[in-house]
Amino acid sequence: MERLGTGIGWRPEIADAVEEMPGVDWVEVVAENVCPAHLPESLLRLRRRGVTVVPHGVSLGLGGAEPPDEDRLTALAERARALGSPLVTEHIAFVRGGGALTASPRLEAGHLLPVPRTRDALDVLCENVRIAQEALPVPLAVENIAALLAWPDEELTEGQFLYELADRTGVRLLIDVANLHTNHINRGEDPARALAELPVEALAYVHVAGGFARDGVWHDSHAHPVPRPVLDILTDLASRVAPPGVLLERDENFPAPDELERELTAIGTAVESGRTAASRVAARRAADSAPTPAPARGAGPAAASDTGDRGAHGPDRRTGGMESARQRVALAQTALLSALVAGTPVPEGFDRVRIGVQARSLTAKRADVVAKVAPELPVLLGEEYRTAFLAYAQRHPMTGGYRQDALEFAESLLLADRPRDAAVRREVREWWLDRSGPAPRSRRPAARVARAAQRVLLRR
Repeated sequence: MERLGTGIGWRPEIADAVEEMPGVDWVEVVAENVCPAHLPESLLRLRRRGVTVVPHGVSLGLGGAEPPDEDRLTALAERARALGSPLVTEHIAFVRGGGALTASPRLEAGHLLPVPRTRDALDVLCENVRIAQEALPVPLAVENIAALLAWPDEELTEGQFLYELADRTGVRLLIDVANLHTNHINRGEDPARALAELPVEALAYVHVAGGFARDGVWHDSHAHPVPRPVLDILTDLASRVAPPGVLLERDENFPAPDELERELTAIGTAVESGRTAASRVAARRAADSAPTPAPARGAGPAAASDTGDRGAHGPDRRTGGMESARQRVALAQTALLSALVAGTPVPEGFDRVRIGVQARSLTAKRADVVAKVAPELPVLLGEEYRTAFLAYAQRHPMTGGYRQDALEFAESLLLADRPRDAAVRREVREWWLDRSGPAPRSRRPAARVARAAQRVLLRR
């Protein structure tokens, strides 16, 4: 695996600071936020300096019941080629539900949701990863995610689940130590056990990030300083294996550049502490002439020995094969997602309080992202934006992307004669008309503009 070194997540808000920051060997960019034909000048300058750029996807939904979307895979491959990346990364998560497998309306989570650690979900994930690997021009690495809630009746620990995934597909692992900390607080899972069960030879690189506590749970915000427990988990990981790369993630609430530099220094110190600890253990073993024990693997290949025809060969064909596994996973994930975004009953076995916390978190995240993709709306609506959007979101689950969500939110306001200020309402209508067609009105026939306006007026 290529040695990446010390990295930081590239974001437009800190692009200038990242370019001037000493000791940055590589950056990671959210794949969906860049266009291969129009890469930001900052990224091009970094590339010319020899800085590695890795695209990090958030919308494939590799842990979902359906095979990964071909268009999304093509887009991710295009970004890898345009950036000259040595690998691409995605998440072990599902982000949508419903559709043909459940004969129900399509739903979008707008965020990463945890995959049940069951044999069915593992079989589907392995198949989806193999499909993605075949479509991508460079190796794929997948990331463990943070979770506010746990699935009932799980069959594997996180370490066992990741071990079998890597063993069956050869996929690389992107280990987020902040997510291990989050799952320790929220789900009582031991980070040290997860690290002991991982196939460390599959490690591609490591994420480090901050968060905060609220509603009795830990939120992986990427908007707060990295806490000491996360650095301690990083030290533990570095005592087991030398990470090929370690990257600081920050998505908002960006501090001054010198604060980011201090966080990078703290991360480097944590890694060095792990290496020092590993060297001491090796020296003691050498002095005692004791054989080096094999690292703990938890379930590893042994856990697959009782899975019938599954293991490295996929789902047991006696249970109906991959399509049946996909349908079972689809039904379970859709039931959970519907409870989170559409107010349907909470599936049996889930913690209702945690479901409420996760639902509120998804809605807040949705409001924040819509404000970013359509920044004119919070400017036009002012303080009314957030209240109005949260009320809209409770009645309208997201069925498409965030840009579509912004348009549907604006349309819902107009149909309800909102905002009350007529001048502001006219501006919202102008904004909606300018974006509701395939091209801005300046490039669209006048008749089409008139029809779009008439649709809104007739519905009022």
